[in-house]
Amino acid sequence: MNIKALQKEYIQSLSRFYDADEAKAIFNLSVTSVLKVNQSELLLPTDKELDTKDLDKLNKVLKELSTGKPIQQILGETIFYKLPFKITADVLIPRPETEELVDWIITELKDKNKSLLDVGTGSGCIPITLKKNLPQLDVSALDVSANALSIARANASLNKVEVNFIEADILNYTSDIKYDVIVSNPPYIRELEKADMHENVLAHEPHLALFVSDENPLIFYDAISDFALKNLNPNGYLFFEINEYLWVETLQILMDKRFKNIELRKDMQGKDRMVLARTNP
Repeated sequence: MNIKALQKEYIQSLSRFYDADEAKAIFNLSVTSVLKVNQSELLLPTDKELDTKDLDKLNKVLKELSTGKPIQQILGETIFYKLPFKITADVLIPRPETEELVDWIITELKDKNKSLLDVGTGSGCIPITLKKNLPQLDVSALDVSANALSIARANASLNKVEVNFIEADILNYTSDIKYDVIVSNPPYIRELEKADMHENVLAHEPHLALFVSDENPLIFYDAISDFALKNLNPNGYLFFEINEYLWVETLQILMDKRFKNIELRKDMQGKDRMVLARTNP
């Protein structure tokens, strides 16, 4: 079987979960990982026959994909902000909108010597990427999940950066350490929003990292904002990724707590997705 024929088989087999463009992208990820080639090499003639060993591997990937399992978990890896990250079912798969948040932080902190804490780090994609691009930062990262922190530590090693990892629950965590920057992409999807979500996300990604109750959906934003008030230095930065449907309520929390210079930004989809707030001088 050649690459073109296998791509057609992928698209047909995955039509239950993905549209044709998504299936093509997943196929490309599968091929580049299994064949150890880059994306540009996929533009070469697609009538080349696959050897039996590679075809068996790609068919095995397709079989797992057909259960709804995300490609990143099957391959055990993903790319975030052009950096490699190990992925398991214990961590949320990094999203493109989080890359946009990281990009904003890099722009704000360029050439600044700052201490930074990432709350709810998961795979470690945010703090590791920031440390890689801004090596002058003193970076720490916190998560309640020991399994997630194990993956985050492996990713820090993979990307050759030093990050201080803390196992704690931000809902009851106290510390005397002061930071210049706190960033968080906490759980923010309400239970009522599950009906709108892709079934492979619901079945395979950690609910601890995704969902909050309908009754108190901003519990983490409230707790992290309180922590920031106590633990941010004067003129400190607080960055959040937020629920697009709750941006008004999120900003109200920050205003009620007397944060300054609050800025809301949209992601590339035009959704209200990111917030920056500052502490008093």
